[in-house]
Amino acid sequence: MTDPLATTTSGRVRGRHRGGIARFDAVPYAAAPVGDLRFAAPRPAPAWDGVRDATNPGPIAPQAVGADLPDLDTAVLRGPDWDGGQDYLTVDVSTPDPGGGGLPVLVFVHGGAFVSGTGSAPLYDGTSFARSGAVLVTVNYRLGAEGFAPIGVTNAGLRDQLAALRWVRDNAAAFGGDPGNVTVFGQSSGAMSIADLLGSPLSAGLVDRAIVQSGHTGMTRVPAAGRRLTDALATALSIPATVDAFRGVAPERLLAAQTALSAPGQGPDLRDEHGHDPSFGLSAFLPVHGDDVLPVPPGEAIAAGGASGVDLLVSTCRDEMSLYLAPTGAVDALTDEQAVATLAASHPDPAEALKPYGLGERPAGTVLTEALTDLVFRLPAREFAASHRDAGGRTHVAEFTWRSLRFDGRLGACHGLELPFVFHNLDVATGPRGLLGEAPDVELADVLHRAWVSFAATGDPGWPDHHDDHVFLAGPA
Repeated sequence: MTDPLATTTSGRVRGRHRGGIARFDAVPYAAAPVGDLRFAAPRPAPAWDGVRDATNPGPIAPQAVGADLPDLDTAVLRGPDWDGGQDYLTVDVSTPDPGGGGLPVLVFVHGGAFVSGTGSAPLYDGTSFARSGAVLVTVNYRLGAEGFAPIGVTNAGLRDQLAALRWVRDNAAAFGGDPGNVTVFGQSSGAMSIADLLGSPLSAGLVDRAIVQSGHTGMTRVPAAGRRLTDALATALSIPATVDAFRGVAPERLLAAQTALSAPGQGPDLRDEHGHDPSFGLSAFLPVHGDDVLPVPPGEAIAAGGASGVDLLVSTCRDEMSLYLAPTGAVDALTDEQAVATLAASHPDPAEALKPYGLGERPAGTVLTEALTDLVFRLPAREFAASHRDAGGRTHVAEFTWRSLRFDGRLGACHGLELPFVFHNLDVATGPRGLLGEAPDVELADVLHRAWVSFAATGDPGWPDHHDDHVFLAGPA
């Protein structure tokens, strides 16, 4: 069998056949962000002569070396460590037939708290989507200080994602896809990014449908907070807070400063005027609103009908925050005082916020897990869905409820647990250190994967829309 070929706007690429599908790795959608392009808006990928090899993984975005949670393999989500490569504004494409046409296109934006991850992580392998008759595109974009500190241009990481979506519109047909049927989906910070972009005027015409997994519009910062973060980075690096000075700092040195400032209590105060940290301490690096990408807080734009023409599916996991509290043992060890102190770093009235969850009456770790699941993910996600619905946008809502038995069942339906089911890649997350444990529900993977493909193809995942507040439960009630 001859290798598959595709002709992009920058030149021809050669992929490989694998598992009955065609795969193209590390196809550039923008020029490498080096030199004058570092901390600048993305530029189109330069053209090349001949046929570019797209059979091997490319570099990932600069990021600190990842570490697993205790006794839990998260590398399948995070991907390999950064190897120093700089030409990483690329996509991976999986397609059943690059010579075909009219297939629905799904574009995946990975999570990782805006500081880590890659679209080429093992869990995001697109074989199952291609076998189901769709074209899957996974995206790399700038992370951390390179992508989400307002150095030079603001929101560089979001601008990268917009550039990738423009590339998809221009090149989907070359891989058998329908450029008029593009669904963007993502999880965690990838989902937050998508929700934000739905509120951006720059996304008009780029997205037909969106799936937001554990995300919403509530994680952006005011420009002043972004400037405080940039100033703190400059101080840590002993440089002026100018784009030219930052361009003179090696990525490895910038990553070290970024990591130091991200440690608890080490960075600037990034709370808003009401005493809230919109990230709840999960990341110092967030998109900012108040520029051309996000002229207003994206939630306001959604409420005003800015994305009413986009079909939306919003999902959350029932036990989101257990990912962070179960493997470490904190869910069992926390005291009431520690639970209050943990929330106090991001909430102006932590004790009052924890009371409805049984503070003083139930185990503190359970109280904090349930409260943070609601505050960080479920409640703002439901508000986002309702806002889109009320503005006239077609909306579906799901909650993932299947529980992993890892850590004596304490992991539950944690943050990210739906991903192996959506991608129908259960094997990579199964085993003694896997998220799923030893016995994942294959039938549920069939249902959830099929729902995502159906939504991308038709706008209907297979359950009623949210006009009657219907929530589909993916797993046991």
